[in-house]
Amino acid sequence: MRALRNPLVLFLALFSLGVATNNSSAQESTFTAPPPHPKQIHLKHVLVIGQTKGFEHDSISGAMATIYSMGKESGLWDTTIRTDTELLTKKALSKNAKNLDYFDVLIFASTTGELDMDATQKQDMMSFIKNDGKGFVGIHAALDTNYTWPEYGEMIGGWFDQHPWGTFNAPIINEDQDFPAVRHLPREFLKYDEIYQPKEWSRSKVNVLLSLDATKLNYADNPRIHRTDHDFPVAWTNLYGKGRVFYSTLGHTEESWDDPDIKKMYFEAIKWALGMTEGSTISHPRPSSPAHVH
Repeated sequence: MRALRNPLVLFLALFSLGVATNNSSAQESTFTAPPPHPKQIHLKHVLVIGQTKGFEHDSISGAMATIYSMGKESGLWDTTIRTDTELLTKKALSKNAKNLDYFDVLIFASTTGELDMDATQKQDMMSFIKNDGKGFVGIHAALDTNYTWPEYGEMIGGWFDQHPWGTFNAPIINEDQDFPAVRHLPREFLKYDEIYQPKEWSRSKVNVLLSLDATKLNYADNPRIHRTDHDFPVAWTNLYGKGRVFYSTLGHTEESWDDPDIKKMYFEAIKWALGMTEGSTISHPRPSSPAHVH
């Protein structure tokens, strides 16, 4: 106690106490959690539907996850993923549910069969594309759905009519290298995938981006081949009313969603459907050979 009566000793004691207190505060502040960041407001909103009423593709989860990741990593869109059709309406929804008025692009990720949609929902979905000028992207089995809904087939361009060669190394021609979704692809290439044969489809109604090289296909003893013109599209665009429509049969396998070419194709397709880039929807004649592809 006598030592503390010495002014110098008292000063040093108080100084040491202050340093200890400051160090303790510094340690506490180091471990203090930062305040939460406000939710980032993305430029656009994308709705992905993966409902299946027929064949269920294992690749649906990969497709949905890829679209979600691409939007988040690029900062261009946020993604709502659903395996039901509740949001396919313009009616006001409760409990924080968003309807079609909230979204800018609708994506069908290998949907199959007759989806759970009443007449009003179908009307609202077509109005979303045709009248509101919103976008639609169809992935693989989006062509294998809604057979009893004529306007759906008109919008997307047709319906599934077998896959004559199953999953194989498909010889593909790039017919429109100016289009942003296929600009990164070479003029001729191979992809291991399942290529759909469309019915009630006409080249004159769409802009074919990718197609099978008819000169490199095996037609022998194949009862699944129904197109006598041997014109097998792999990707195309369409302008439906005011809305931009993109479809590709690529994306059947789970591995395809790890393929940088496929991921970039759909990334650029979504950007185009959102109106962020420009690309043709005007039909063109079938090229006579890969050498004549423009």
